[in-house]
Amino acid sequence: MSASFTHVFSPLRLRGCDIRNRILSTGHQTYLAKGNMPTEDFIAYHEARARGGVGLIVNEAARFHVSSVGEAPDLTILTDDAIPHYARLAEAVQRHGAKIFGQLSHSGRVTRRMTNGMRGVVYAPSPVPENRFQVIPREMPTEMVAEVVGACAEGARRYAEAGYDGIELMASHGLLFAQFLNSTSNRRDDIYGGTPENRLRALSDALRGVRKSVGPDLVVGLRISADEDDEGGMGKDLVLSICRSLCAEGLVDYINTTFGTMAAIGASIHVVPPMEVAPGYVAPYAAAIRAAVPVPVFVAGRINQPQMAESILAAGQADMCGMTRALIADPDMPNKAREGRLDEIRACIGCNQGCIGHFHAGSSISCIQNPSTGRELRLPPVEPTTRPLRVLVAGGGPAGLMAAVTASEMGHQVVLAEAGAQLGGQALLAQLLPDRAEFGGLVTNLTQRLSQKQVEVRLNSPVTAATVAQIAPDAVLVATGSTPVDMEVVGAEAKNPVDAQDILTGKATAGARVIVADWRGDWIGIGIAILLQRRGHDVRLAVNGIGAGMNLQQYLRDHWAGKLHAAGIQVVPYARIYGVDGDAAYFLHAASGEPMVLSHVDTIVLASGRAPRATLENELRGSGLPFTTLGDATIARSAEEAIYDGHSITREFLSALAAEKAMT
Repeated sequence: MSASFTHVFSPLRLRGCDIRNRILSTGHQTYLAKGNMPTEDFIAYHEARARGGVGLIVNEAARFHVSSVGEAPDLTILTDDAIPHYARLAEAVQRHGAKIFGQLSHSGRVTRRMTNGMRGVVYAPSPVPENRFQVIPREMPTEMVAEVVGACAEGARRYAEAGYDGIELMASHGLLFAQFLNSTSNRRDDIYGGTPENRLRALSDALRGVRKSVGPDLVVGLRISADEDDEGGMGKDLVLSICRSLCAEGLVDYINTTFGTMAAIGASIHVVPPMEVAPGYVAPYAAAIRAAVPVPVFVAGRINQPQMAESILAAGQADMCGMTRALIADPDMPNKAREGRLDEIRACIGCNQGCIGHFHAGSSISCIQNPSTGRELRLPPVEPTTRPLRVLVAGGGPAGLMAAVTASEMGHQVVLAEAGAQLGGQALLAQLLPDRAEFGGLVTNLTQRLSQKQVEVRLNSPVTAATVAQIAPDAVLVATGSTPVDMEVVGAEAKNPVDAQDILTGKATAGARVIVADWRGDWIGIGIAILLQRRGHDVRLAVNGIGAGMNLQQYLRDHWAGKLHAAGIQVVPYARIYGVDGDAAYFLHAASGEPMVLSHVDTIVLASGRAPRATLENELRGSGLPFTTLGDATIARSAEEAIYDGHSITREFLSALAAEKAMT
């Protein structure tokens, strides 16, 4: 074991459950369930993390009562028919030495519950409007609350019969039990409301029922937001009081702390905190609870490196660290840390694109840096080829870097040629945007992996047909990236608009009064607007859609909308740039087609689309040399697709080519 992580790799005992280390994969939705049950993909996903050395896995929340079941591929544990499905998952995790707890949840009013494509009935403690989901729920009758409490115990029993090591109830993120605890959302006058003791009753009754149903040996814990960080949410003092009360009665074996609430647009950013949030920022809140209760306290919230976990544990702020996204990015992180292979860890950068971003897009979990995440069965570890090829990778951006790493892992002889003086491509620009510096970690991780491979790297080496002839490869992987598209602004020759990329590189400067014309709806327009505002410019952001950041994950979109407002940046929706004349910029309303004029403009900055840099592709066509395009060289998208192409297409293309050559 690495001497650097003595606390991380010390065991933790909860009741009769011995957990091998202090690394936790918290419950998180994967969209890998089908028919509300774990699938082979679901099991493979969690088994990969168990094999990678995690101590404890809490599988994603299972709905235990029909009033919380919708159309999304959530887990349910409503009947005994579910037991064999969960037993297969438990066995897959436990055979690698990890423990598994089953999470039980009811969303209450924090949902747009859908049934057969229609909005279903939403139940909550009281009919208080929910501002994020625009729901006014139906109040649960007293007898229904008791029914839900009983169903929670039955769900726990099913987990126990499936061989689980423990149970975790969710009272976090503004979900049903949190709604009962909060006087803002609980305005009842029966036994489940009115006083702090009554508001606690639904949760405490559920915990008593769970303990009775699973017996004395299984671990029973609670997940709760240490502070919901919302005016109408639970504050840290109330949460501390709740934790004390539950522990005084011996109802929980541990408390798993998180932060924020899904019930508020602003505070929802804490559900999956992004890269601008300080790593480990919830630890002081966990420490306050730990000092007040006699049970172990877990903490989660941007703990993306084992060094951070060790620091939190050594300081006595918590007893276990949730490192979910760190494990999404690198399921082998625990084993690598334990063995001292820190340079091999693929650190999470907090971009939230492939994890929670996929969930909100209705897609299965993945990771911008790790294409195998969520695709463990389809993209298992590569196997060395028996027919090595000489491979030229043209371009050292994310697609090219991943292609070079993958080809080398397959056993091929690889030359990576990059036209510029530095590897990283557009990711080097993305890290220059405000509060996005950690995006550069993507390049750090890829170049670190590259340095561990037998790859010849050539910088300042643009690839042409002559270069290809000189290197004489068996195949070329074209990852030459993309260039900004001319947006054909009328009058641009008289008042030349500048591209956002040129602002970032310093190639262009902006006047005092700026309009950012954002065609993309992603980080670029928002980031440039904030960047220039912080430099002292008067900035307006004209977006070609309903609002700023419309193509971003919703927590991030809402968070940055708040930052734009706080910065005093006017956002002009449905504005498509058309022309410029003097100090006026002309737009067309994207929906009505009517003209829009924005006056007093010194500089227009274009956040435009991009097109493939196709010169090399065109030169290779007809040459007879096998090649394929990757990433933006195929069609401009994001770093996620570039890295996915660099891995999956490289595997498929080179495997097929090696097999073909083996037959000749």
